Amino acid sequence: MAKGLLDQAARTHGGRVIAALAARFRDLDLAEEAFADACLKAAQVWPRLSSEGDGAPRDPAAWLYAVAQRQALDRLRRRVTRARHVPDPPEPPPSAEDAMTDDARLIPDERLRLIFVCCHPAVAPDARAALTLRLVCGLTTQEIARAFLVSEPTLAQRLTRAKRKIADAGIPFEVPGPEAWSERLGAVLSTLEVAYAKAHEDAAGAGAHAGYAREMLDLTAVLVELLPGEPECLSFAALVRYAEARRPARLDEDGAMTPLSQQDPALWRRPLIAEAETLLRRAARWRRPGPRQLQAAIHAAWCGRASLAEPAPWPTVLALYDALLTWRDDAVVRLNRAVAVAEVSGPAQALAEVDGLDSALFRDFGPFHAVRADLLARLSRGDEAVAAYDRALALDPAPAERLWLERRRAEVAPA
Repeated sequence: MAKGLLDQAARTHGGRVIAALAARFRDLDLAEEAFADACLKAAQVWPRLSSEGDGAPRDPAAWLYAVAQRQALDRLRRRVTRARHVPDPPEPPPSAEDAMTDDARLIPDERLRLIFVCCHPAVAPDARAALTLRLVCGLTTQEIARAFLVSEPTLAQRLTRAKRKIADAGIPFEVPGPEAWSERLGAVLSTLEVAYAKAHEDAAGAGAHAGYAREMLDLTAVLVELLPGEPECLSFAALVRYAEARRPARLDEDGAMTPLSQQDPALWRRPLIAEAETLLRRAARWRRPGPRQLQAAIHAAWCGRASLAEPAPWPTVLALYDALLTWRDDAVVRLNRAVAVAEVSGPAQALAEVDGLDSALFRDFGPFHAVRADLLARLSRGDEAVAAYDRALALDPAPAERLWLERRRAEVAPA
């Protein structure tokens, strides 16, 4: 019981606790180490609390934060002299537990602060998003490496260099003034895109990063408030709302993922769709188009569907992907475009385009193997489809996605 609670607390609150520690102590490595120390302490103490009848802490996040602060101070004392390295003392009120029980102090402000720190121009562009995803969003090195289509050792080196750069450059742990927002916005939005994509791929919302999908509504609302004249920011906020609006329809009665074209629009959350439409209209009024406006427009095309009786908007989606390629011609966009190509021009053409992509780049990218498996199955190439489904399943997809892949595999497997 206590172990399960600790695992859940670490997944759910780890990012904001580390963000708060980093903001206070101005040291990313120290924040991570102190949080790990606190989790170790919890593993020792919480089972004893349960056995003695007191139960787990009233607020696990507050407990972890308070203990991590003490561990951080202990590490500082051991590292060098207290007089030289103890950070500025916190204001007496509120207490650590009071601060942690008030989500408004840490979500989204503390996380947003650390996101801006990680996306400082002094940090190498290829490391900004990765560092944020590791510290703020709690993604593992393996998850981030797969998202960026690089090896784990390469990703680990980027993270180490980025943290060292922040320490050596003395980058302040604060949200910069408005004059600096625009130069960091691209990196911030790219980071949030990857983080949200990782959370969104779990249709059941039961995985380690499910909470981040919900929190993204708050984070994007803050960004829109900070940057009301940035159309890409408005568009990304719209995209998140379109996607979250569809969440109630993403599972079937057996708990398997439901593909977007088969989702019942009657189950979608119309108020969120209305918010998204307002944001996207605001973005369009600035007449400064960008890739995120096109991505949001793809979601809008789907969310304009009133019922399953209406035809799926595949021609519109394909046209929007064609336009998106002029802004962002990368392998993942081309893979997503191939899904639309299959519906408009047929699976043979789509498979040719997928097989023209760099398969080595997609070796550990589950969606690539799932798309390829579906196209092979539609072309009656059953043995090859089964092999592709097996490859996708070997990459440990989320439970709802695994159930759907297993079902599709069974449909095409030779009797």
